Amino acid sequence: MASAPRIGAVRLGLSANLPQFSLLVGVNALVGGMIGQERTVLPLLATKVFGLTAVTAALTFIVAFGLTKAISNFLAGTLSDRFGRKPVLLGGWLIGLPVPLLLIWAPTWGWVILANVLLGVNQGLTWSTTVNMKIDLVGPARRGLAMGLNEAAGYGGVAVTAYLTGFIAQHSGLRPQPFFLGLAYAGAGLGLSALFVRETEGHARFEGAGAAHGPIPVPTMREIFVHTSFREPALSASCAAGLTNNLNDGMAWGLFPLFFAAHGLSVGAIGVLVALYPLVWAGGQLVTGALSDQVGRKWLIAGGLCVQALSLAVIAMGHTFGIWALGAIGLGVGTAMAYPTLLAAVGDVAHPEWRASAVGVYRLWRDAGFVVGALLSGAVADLFGLVAAILTVAVVTAAGAGIVAVRMYETHRPAVKSQPVPGAARTVASGPEPR
Repeated sequence: MASAPRIGAVRLGLSANLPQFSLLVGVNALVGGMIGQERTVLPLLATKVFGLTAVTAALTFIVAFGLTKAISNFLAGTLSDRFGRKPVLLGGWLIGLPVPLLLIWAPTWGWVILANVLLGVNQGLTWSTTVNMKIDLVGPARRGLAMGLNEAAGYGGVAVTAYLTGFIAQHSGLRPQPFFLGLAYAGAGLGLSALFVRETEGHARFEGAGAAHGPIPVPTMREIFVHTSFREPALSASCAAGLTNNLNDGMAWGLFPLFFAAHGLSVGAIGVLVALYPLVWAGGQLVTGALSDQVGRKWLIAGGLCVQALSLAVIAMGHTFGIWALGAIGLGVGTAMAYPTLLAAVGDVAHPEWRASAVGVYRLWRDAGFVVGALLSGAVADLFGLVAAILTVAVVTAAGAGIVAVRMYETHRPAVKSQPVPGAARTVASGPEPR
């Protein structure tokens, strides 16, 4: 590996920042565990404890989570660029502390909704910040690998905790024991972040000073939002693909436990299937993130969405544990292909001076997919059944693959440089043209 760029105490590169990078990987595993405590148990809690019969009503917790997480992602980027990364990370953990307690003590479904509002803020601030900090540390050469490791840790935490909570619920009930894990995660995440995580904003400024366009005036948030969401082809295609990805993940979170329970599976067996998808997703990202540094981003993203669509169809039409497990594995493979690669693509195109804000805009659109997925799949399920809801999301996911194939250009090649100021896009060439 080439020697890491440096100036004074600031060095870019994975090996040069390995202790801090590894710490952030561990912190993000705890972030993922905060979601994992809900993946198996909460949809069952909605129907068996709180008596919600309409699927749309049972999925309101995902709507609350997705909406607040999307907004928090957006704010995390702008706050990180303005005040630094570490304060945002600490704020996210403080907000997450009450979540397990609310889930344990909730006397009504409204308490669960409140817990998921706080969980959405926790996830938006903490996960976005660990993404930005890892991008800061590694520089451009290993960005795909960095995102693969980050997302593998986070969704590994989701998978392990989804399995453990299903196992605990099978033997001890749906409350309170499964949520004790969340209490441990929140305390450990806050402690590690406060005591050992260091600020990385200086690394981003160092990279920006050496980028193709050099130091630049910081654009307005409105300029960054419009540029990332609509104007720039690769960034806007990434936003659409991210929304599609989390649309099907929101459906999987809410409907899979209900779908498998309707076929007579035990809580323990449901926990295995619910955990299998994010487990493969997590492990696969260790390969796909680094692979995107070698083969490029575009076709891994488009291909991943196609694999997701096919896997959802397999699950919808299946009738045995083995077929559902095969579909869950395929869904994990497809998501692993797309998920870290999308983050790397945004990092490729956005200038370091406004990259955290661009990542925040991308993650706003991506996590809006939770809201769309929960509302769409819930409405279709109430009208036409669970199978129709899963198949509908499969079709939407295939359409997302088409958007990437048509609109996105390859972002990881020598010709691609960091973007200039979004507000100057009308007069300054805004990245390479699609091929």
